[in-house]
Amino acid sequence: MTAYTERAKGSPAADFLSENAQVLSIAFFFLACVIFFAATTDTFMTLGNILNVIRQAAPILIVAVAMTLVIITGGIDLSVGSQVALVNAVAAIVLAMGYPWPLVVVAMLFFGAFLGFVQGWFTAYQGIPAFIVTLAGLSILRGLALYLTQGYSIPIKDAPGFFMLGRGELLGIPMPALIAVAVAVAGYVVISSTKYGRQVVAVGSNMEAARRVGMPAKWVIASVYMIAGVACALAGLLIAARLGSGSSNAAVGFELQVIAAVVLGGTSLMGGGRGTILGTVLGTMTIAVIGNGLILMHISPFFTQIVTGAIILVAIWLNTRIFTANFRFGGKR
Repeated sequence: MTAYTERAKGSPAADFLSENAQVLSIAFFFLACVIFFAATTDTFMTLGNILNVIRQAAPILIVAVAMTLVIITGGIDLSVGSQVALVNAVAAIVLAMGYPWPLVVVAMLFFGAFLGFVQGWFTAYQGIPAFIVTLAGLSILRGLALYLTQGYSIPIKDAPGFFMLGRGELLGIPMPALIAVAVAVAGYVVISSTKYGRQVVAVGSNMEAARRVGMPAKWVIASVYMIAGVACALAGLLIAARLGSGSSNAAVGFELQVIAAVVLGGTSLMGGGRGTILGTVLGTMTIAVIGNGLILMHISPFFTQIVTGAIILVAIWLNTRIFTANFRFGGKR
């Protein structure tokens, strides 16, 4: 073994830090944000505010977990906010017709899967770039939601079981947070311990190589958009259950928050099969904490959009620099 290889290999601690640099960096940033807002506001660390933060972050986390799979494959879904709004509106309309809420929930999850699969089909099987397909979806689906509601909010009445999904608590923990945690755990297990997760990573690393070894590469790509559609449907249902209404104006700017959470968590927008669910969870909570903390500091909520955009830019820059450093000092140059 050469001296250079010995240096490249490094100590176990150095290897651990190198492999987990992105997750560790967002973890430290998250803690720094928590400490900052706890020190500058009187109410940030109160139980009520903490529960409010995790309740509001739940829909973003649910979709961000699915978006992690999409971005790992080298794709992106710009239509998630519009999908959430459409399911939110359609669910309210159907519930207002008197259909039982469990049936509506199941139907909306299938509806979300259909919306996602259509976009995945155009991307995977027709070779249209995901950016173009989902940008069109962003416009079409939001427009459809506006057409169905005529721009009005649709109230939901007489559905206490449905409202429990968005307003209920179990052992003091908001139901949306428990659902989001379950989704995050499922996403982690899928990525780390299942054949499908390995296929997602392989397709993101090298689609042509994955196809040549017999993996259904096109189906894998289509399926991650279908999963994103199901996640959007679940998020739309939780928002409708929390607010007690459906609206075509729901989830405006949602896609920006989701993408920010994923890239802040260390998933590369360039694909390459690199991504982590733990990083996505931390990224989501960081975005939620920043938004909540700025409001408690009486800073304009519009400023949050500026901060979110800046976070995306800095996160991508750091993501690229960390990857380049790992590539160089890992002995590949």
